[in-house]
Amino acid sequence: MPTVLRYLLKPKFLHMTLLGFVAGVPLYLIFSSLSLWLDQVGIAKSEITYFSWAALGYSFKFLWSPLVDRLPMPVLSRLLGQRRGWLLAVQLLIMTAIVWMAMTDPSAGDGALIRMAMATVLLGFSSATQDILIDAWRIEASTEKDIAMLSSVYIVGYRLGMITSGAGALFIAGYLGTAVGDYQYQAWQISYLVMACTMLVGIVTTLMIQEPPTKQDLLYNTRDYLGVLLVFVVAVLAFVFIYISSADLMLWFSMQLSHVISNQILIDTLTVAIKLIMSLLGAVLVATGVSYSRLINQTMLVSVYVQPVADLFKRHRNHLILLVGIIALYRVSDIVMGVSANLFYQHMGFSLDEIAAIVKTFGLVMTLTGGLLGGVLVVKYGILRIMLLGAILSALTNLLFMVMAGMGKSLWFLGVMISADNLSAGLAMAAFVGFLSLLVNRRFTAVQYAMFSSVMTLFPKILGGYSGGMVEALGFGSFFMLTALLGVPVILMLLYALKVKAFDFGENDKSPQ
Repeated sequence: MPTVLRYLLKPKFLHMTLLGFVAGVPLYLIFSSLSLWLDQVGIAKSEITYFSWAALGYSFKFLWSPLVDRLPMPVLSRLLGQRRGWLLAVQLLIMTAIVWMAMTDPSAGDGALIRMAMATVLLGFSSATQDILIDAWRIEASTEKDIAMLSSVYIVGYRLGMITSGAGALFIAGYLGTAVGDYQYQAWQISYLVMACTMLVGIVTTLMIQEPPTKQDLLYNTRDYLGVLLVFVVAVLAFVFIYISSADLMLWFSMQLSHVISNQILIDTLTVAIKLIMSLLGAVLVATGVSYSRLINQTMLVSVYVQPVADLFKRHRNHLILLVGIIALYRVSDIVMGVSANLFYQHMGFSLDEIAAIVKTFGLVMTLTGGLLGGVLVVKYGILRIMLLGAILSALTNLLFMVMAGMGKSLWFLGVMISADNLSAGLAMAAFVGFLSLLVNRRFTAVQYAMFSSVMTLFPKILGGYSGGMVEALGFGSFFMLTALLGVPVILMLLYALKVKAFDFGENDKSPQ
């Protein structure tokens, strides 16, 4: 314990906590708080959960992470450094997106819901970019001795940010008088404007922290950087074009599947997955063709996009499939459940004040406990063991939601449920973030961590977009049972990884005492 306290007294741990806080704030403004806002307007649950797809930027951030890693931000990179310059610019963009959401009343008609969707997508894109930079700073500022505790305080800050934009936003909106059956736009507007102001914490922290010592190569000229940016822009345009133009084809494909599969949710999931894969492959092919243009510096393009990927395959080739499986499925149970959790609370008859109060009290204590406990346990027992414990607890806590669905409204049980959920999530994520951080080669920090975290969220968030439809089809009780079962495959993978000693994190030296 004295060792832990010695770590926590260092300034960079406070800075990491604050950066974790602003990384966590945008998430619930896209998911749960926005879900309750739209629910009060009267939007269908199946449509509300589609808004969670705005957070798919988190899952595709690996595509632009090389640009954030290498491309200088005009003026700011020179004044503040590569990481801090980008971070400041992106935090200002996050504030802009939240203010845009606050100034949009989704009940107003005349395309208001579309404008809300655009603002939400901007928030998802900018906050995902902020994650790239914060993850890079955390890894580059850490040592092998303090990476576990640095990851732990990051999760503490992250969960505090989620509570602020979840419980805090709900408390403000509820206090100002909005409720189911008595929708008050001004209450939500003020709530989101206050959330925009919380990003000032990140801006001040960015100005306070030191630029980490990196080996980043910024010796290419402006023309070379613009060439790489051109490849990225063309790839994005190709992705959007293919995604939109394939709508009729995918509709036909969906109709054909309906003759074979009776489950519409499964059909929609498969259709969207195929559509995304087609668009992504098309974008890669178009970008590859453009990359051979004379405008593009081939050497720079290889160093920015190819080398980080090649390094990953080389270092993890023996257990690559297992690694991808663990990363892709570790959070699926939590994310799919979380998209509809607040809709469940409101469905059970809890007011916004009650939801906020329980999350604010019990959730806050358990968030702090879970994050710090995860860091301490990782130091003592090793990352994979604590990841396994976190995966088991995350699946089991989803069963508590199923129990409440069958028992009716209960404030004391909501407190137990929120406490268990936050404790398990904090512990699991502290271990998982440490796991991903140790997998990264520091030569390619931003790119490789972005790839890992993209894989981590892609499948869960696609599936989470259909959670509202699942609830309508299955009911809340069966839905929560399903989300618990989704956690079983990753538990089996972690057991296998421990058995075959798949990853060299010194697990053999961390045996329980």
